[in-house]
Amino acid sequence: MTVGQELEKLTGLKLFHNHMTIELLQPFFGFSDEMWNLSQLFRTEIFRTYAKSDEYGMIFTFIWAFNKQEDWDYVETIVDIFQREGGEVYFVELQADVEERIRRNRTTNRLEHKPSKRDVEASEERMMASIDRLRMNTKDGEINEKNYIKIDNSELEPHVVAERIRKTFDL
Repeated sequence: MTVGQELEKLTGLKLFHNHMTIELLQPFFGFSDEMWNLSQLFRTEIFRTYAKSDEYGMIFTFIWAFNKQEDWDYVETIVDIFQREGGEVYFVELQADVEERIRRNRTTNRLEHKPSKRDVEASEERMMASIDRLRMNTKDGEINEKNYIKIDNSELEPHVVAERIRKTFDL
């Protein structure tokens, strides 16, 4: 999200980070299957409407579980929505070590924009549990898209990463 915020400043692309739907639905449904299903439904409809608009583009951020076929299918659905409307899709994979992810989980910016993370202990428990069951980074060669970049941003400032993305894809 933080890199997305910086990229939004540099490019004028609108940021749609995954917690925008999570924070809407989580107070009603918790982190339940119903919440995740509604979140995906909302996102898909937003993508469909946005792809048909005259807007320049969108930055979408989320955690992709590379060991879950349903995540691969969901990404394919998103790509198809935009490509059917003549859009071009760019893939940016950000990788950070666990210690850095835990540190970032406590930052003021993250807690401001992601209220469900304000219970830091519960948030970190969910994060650590996900590490054991979800593969959040690709294996070499796993993504074969022409518009793809992988950046280890463990020690990079968000504005540096955003500028690298902007330059790579000439945004």
